[in-house]
Amino acid sequence: MNTESDGRAPPADQLGFGFDDAAPIAPAPVLPRTRKTRIVPPAPASAPLTPEAMALALELHADYRVLRRLPVPQQFAHQSGGPVTRLLILDTETTGLDASRDRIMELALLRVDVDLATGLPVGTVDVYDGLEDPGMPIPLEIQELTGISDDMVRGHKLDELRVAAMLADADLIIAHNAGFDRPFVEARLARFAQLPWACSFADLDWKKEGRGSAKLTQLALELGWFYDAHRAEMDCHALLAVLASPLPVSGQTGLAQLLSVAARPSYRLQATAAPFEAKDLLKARGYRWDGEHRVWHTRLGDEAQLQLECEWLKASVYGNRAARVQVESLDAGNRYSLRPGKVEARSL
Repeated sequence: MNTESDGRAPPADQLGFGFDDAAPIAPAPVLPRTRKTRIVPPAPASAPLTPEAMALALELHADYRVLRRLPVPQQFAHQSGGPVTRLLILDTETTGLDASRDRIMELALLRVDVDLATGLPVGTVDVYDGLEDPGMPIPLEIQELTGISDDMVRGHKLDELRVAAMLADADLIIAHNAGFDRPFVEARLARFAQLPWACSFADLDWKKEGRGSAKLTQLALELGWFYDAHRAEMDCHALLAVLASPLPVSGQTGLAQLLSVAARPSYRLQATAAPFEAKDLLKARGYRWDGEHRVWHTRLGDEAQLQLECEWLKASVYGNRAARVQVESLDAGNRYSLRPGKVEARSL
């Protein structure tokens, strides 16, 4: 059988041998040899990556850490099934560091309830943020630090009625450096002196909790947040977010720990008439020099710490000789203010 005699292939039924043949396959097209054809497959369709999707992908890689802008909630999702306490988170921006001479130029307050069982914020966040003309030029370095200029504050005054309303039902005020903020606001509005205070910088042992620094910006960075620092309202939001996060060692929130600290007395111990040669030992121990009263002093968180410190002073500073030191008892009502606590002499 000659299949090439007329240039046509034989009928399909002539090629079979009695089996069920598969369907014939069409021959591939013959391309001209003078030209090469490259077939490029279409790119698969995909949705564009969002910034959050890219951040999540980076977080899966051991060589990257992702920072997000600090969230500013107006309402907390956590619901309280028990008693709550009402806190004010406070921050100020001032013309300088001396409360006897400098003035407030911005005050911010966040009012929020905290669940006593969990230490978590609940419900809505009420915010006050106000500028005030300090009645003096703002130093250039303060303008550069805060972004607040003379033009911004000119003619402005704090809304005293609004501030009073925020203070009316507060149980505790928290500032990240209460020893700085409290004297400023008490000089401006006497009502601030009538409320208990706590300091998130000094009253929490951040080092013991595994944090490398007690600076607010660094604490936020360790939690993966950045924010526009040195403006009072954003500093308050950052502090609330940091304090609402569980601490890595204790597992408690900073808010829960501060509520506990505020309920206990603390003490300022003065190493009265300490020998001059003991100054380096005292400094290494964490004592600070009070130039006005010419005495080394330190703060202790409770009676047990005070007793241990007195024993150390007697053995290490006074050489087991008889000595009398001064102890100032402080509570949340006068702690971090310029007002003294109850002072007594104690024999070692």
